[in-house]
Amino acid sequence: MEILLAAGLLALGTFTGFSAGLLGVGGGMLTVPFITMLLSARHFPETLVVHVAIATSLGIIFFTSMSSLRAHHKHGAVLWPVVRKFAPGILIGSWIGPWIGAQLPSAALALFFGLFISFSATQMLLDRKPKPTRELPALPGMVAVSLVIGALSGLVGAGGGFISVPFMTWCNVRIHNAVATSAALGFPIALAATLSNIYFGLQEPGLPDGTLGFLYLPALGLVSAAAVLTAPLGARVAHSLDVKSLKLVYALMLYGLAAYMLYKGLR
Repeated sequence: MEILLAAGLLALGTFTGFSAGLLGVGGGMLTVPFITMLLSARHFPETLVVHVAIATSLGIIFFTSMSSLRAHHKHGAVLWPVVRKFAPGILIGSWIGPWIGAQLPSAALALFFGLFISFSATQMLLDRKPKPTRELPALPGMVAVSLVIGALSGLVGAGGGFISVPFMTWCNVRIHNAVATSAALGFPIALAATLSNIYFGLQEPGLPDGTLGFLYLPALGLVSAAAVLTAPLGARVAHSLDVKSLKLVYALMLYGLAAYMLYKGLR
C-alpha cells in the first residue's frame, strides 16, 4: 500500500474514532466519503467504490463501537434496558440494509448518502427541544424504530447514532445517556451489516484485490487501529464538555462531505 494512502487512512481513523466517542455519531458519516475519495484516487472501479466504502465503514464501526462502549460503560451511562429492546430489530434491519444496497448502482448509493448526511447535519444544527412529557415508546414502537435504524445504518454504512441519538433525546433521554446507548447499539448494527456485506459481496464479480466481499481489508485494518485508540478519548471528553459549538463545526463539515457524495452520484 502507498505511504500516502496509509497515512490518510490512519488520520481518518484518528479523527473518526474521536468523533464517534464524543458524539455517538461520526463513524460512517466521515469514513464513507473519505474512503470513497481515497479509493477513487487509486482507480477503484466506479461501479463498486461506494459499496466498498460503505461496507468497510461498517467493519470499522464493529471495532470502534466496542472501544467507545467500554469507555461509556465505565461512566454508567449506557441504558442497557433500552439496548435490549432495540437489539432484535436492529440485527434484522442491519442485515437487510446491505442487501438493499447491493441492488442499487453506486451512483444511486452516493446520491442517497449525500442527501441523508445533509438531513443529519440539518437535524444537528436545529437542536430542537422535545416536549417535557415525551418518553420512549412501548416495545412495539421500539422494535419499529430499531428496524428503521438498522436498515438505514446498513444501507449508508453508519453506526446508527445519526438516528438513535436524535430519537432518544427527542424522547427526553439525557444527551450523555443517548450518546452512550448509541455506542452500544453500534455493535449489533456493525456485526449484522458486516456479515451481510461479506455474504452479498462474495457474489459480486470483479472486486479488486484486498477485498473480502465488499470489505476492503487494508482500510479496515488501518482505520480501525487508529479509531479504537481515540474513541475512548472522545467518550471521556463527551462527559465533561458542552458539545454545542462542536456540533456546529461538525454539521458544516458534513455539508461539505454531502456535496462531494452528491457530485459523485450526479457526474
